[in-house]
Amino acid sequence: SELIRGFLLSGMPCPSSCPPGLLALMAPGLALMATFSLSSQAGDRRALPVEKPPGVKGRTLILLDVNTKSPVRIISENFLSLQLDPSIIHDGWLDFLSSRRLVTLARGLAPAFLRFAGKRTDFLQFHNVKNPAKTRGGPGPDYYLKNYEDDIVRSDIALDKQKGCKIAQHPDIMLELQREKAAQMHLVLLKEQFSNTYSNLTLTARSLDKLYNFADCSGLHLIFALNALRRNPNNSWNSSNALSLLKYSASKKYNISWELGNEPNNYRSLIGRSVNGSQLGKDYIQLRSLLQLIRTYSRANLYGPNIGRPRKNVIALLEGFMKVAGSAVDAVTWQHYYIDGRVAKVTDFLKTRLLDTLSDQIRKIQKVVNTYTPGKKIWLEGVGATSAGGMNNLSDSYAAGFLWLNTLGLLASQGIDVVVRHSFLDHGHNHLVDQNFNPLPDYWLSLLYKRLIGPKVLAIHVAGLQRKPRPGRVIRDKLRIYAHCTSYHNHNYVRGSITLYIINLHRSRKKIKLAGTLRDKIVHQYLLQPYGKDGLHSKSVQLNGQPLAMVDDGTLPELKPRPLRAGRTLVIPPLTMSFYVVKNVNALACRYR
Repeated sequence: SELIRGFLLSGMPCPSSCPPGLLALMAPGLALMATFSLSSQAGDRRALPVEKPPGVKGRTLILLDVNTKSPVRIISENFLSLQLDPSIIHDGWLDFLSSRRLVTLARGLAPAFLRFAGKRTDFLQFHNVKNPAKTRGGPGPDYYLKNYEDDIVRSDIALDKQKGCKIAQHPDIMLELQREKAAQMHLVLLKEQFSNTYSNLTLTARSLDKLYNFADCSGLHLIFALNALRRNPNNSWNSSNALSLLKYSASKKYNISWELGNEPNNYRSLIGRSVNGSQLGKDYIQLRSLLQLIRTYSRANLYGPNIGRPRKNVIALLEGFMKVAGSAVDAVTWQHYYIDGRVAKVTDFLKTRLLDTLSDQIRKIQKVVNTYTPGKKIWLEGVGATSAGGMNNLSDSYAAGFLWLNTLGLLASQGIDVVVRHSFLDHGHNHLVDQNFNPLPDYWLSLLYKRLIGPKVLAIHVAGLQRKPRPGRVIRDKLRIYAHCTSYHNHNYVRGSITLYIINLHRSRKKIKLAGTLRDKIVHQYLLQPYGKDGLHSKSVQLNGQPLAMVDDGTLPELKPRPLRAGRTLVIPPLTMSFYVVKNVNALACRYR
């Protein structure tokens, strides 16, 4: 029986030397098995259709094994990173980045990059003035109540007196006033976004100090995107304002990496003239030369060109850029939004076709990059469930997590080095933290990912039975399984442990039996489900049945696992996301960094 088990789990045919009796015993078992590999290099993973033999139940046990000898990919320690949109200058939230609660939430996701960029990047001007009372960005003085202005100034003065990391405890009335102002400004920002017409923004020296303080206090590395739409008459980049910002940052010894512009493929719609790939490449060469002239940034990292969805014209722009500046950037970047936020429905987040749209984009970007600079790192910057600012009770709900977790798994398995989530906090509904500074479902999902997932990606092998599709239909994989070495930073698990994360888009539960090297190991379950009566629309989540919430402004809750006995079948509830740490596997791929 052990020999039969070995052949069934491996998917290997019985050798010719097998006795006839053994072949007869094995025949029924082999008829039930359809083995397919979910290699981490595969983008579109489809199950092989198999005839369902008589008497076999629809709910089939799935056998899962992991290749523990060597990783198939190694991604950055900062793989899951964050973005802040410059709109926080407009709506006033930049003044509250020193909040203890926000810093605590951001620290939970460290180490990571913090990218300061977005639609308003190319309308941002730096003004080297420190007086907060006279040089506030955003609306005019009549917009802000006088006592609100005074509160901000007093808060700034109090922060200035602190040494090291500057943390503020803002009074409730001050936060309430800010929410009222932000709600009014939200309508202005949305109007700009839908009309694709943006007003200029001023970033003062004090605002830059606050931004850097937030990143530094939170353990995040700041990436600042400079305005690329300041152009000379010959359409070359005018770097005078950028140079002023660079000199100020260098005088403060700020450790910053840099970018230039945001979605250059859209410049024609913004200013009536385009910047082609070749010219953009020259602009990046110019920026690299500027950085080398400033001692603090002579070795600073430079990323770009942050193009949009890789359609034909965008690919042409990227090719022109890579020919000129491919060697000047430390990583090639692009961005992706799955759905138009104005028309999205909750069922959209359950469509496997939607989850798979990213695979084709990855292949297109990799093809261009590997043509001009083989081996160059690729980042996905500015990724979100929906565009147009998202939709309330949808892109900020539990349902959006299916897209987010699958994005993380797919990008890691395809070798994308970093993914930057839009956004940590902003005026829309794609954020991880709302304007009451409460973490949303995707924050908790990201926190679990950071705590449990290491940079080494492992190949998985699955064996199971799939139902025969009806004529004209294709079976799509609604059970997504990814595997990594467990994070080395998690001291609850010894090196050599493995973490699985699983997305079940089926409306029925699925059973998984761990096989091979994972067989008969103790497993810790982290099952994330919606909390409350709103179901998939919920903005609250529970972990193993316990609702998740901050303990206080300075403390995140303990993420407690549910231990499962060795050899127990994993039961994955319908429409859920879960993590499973397989302890003490002693995986060769995971013993060392």
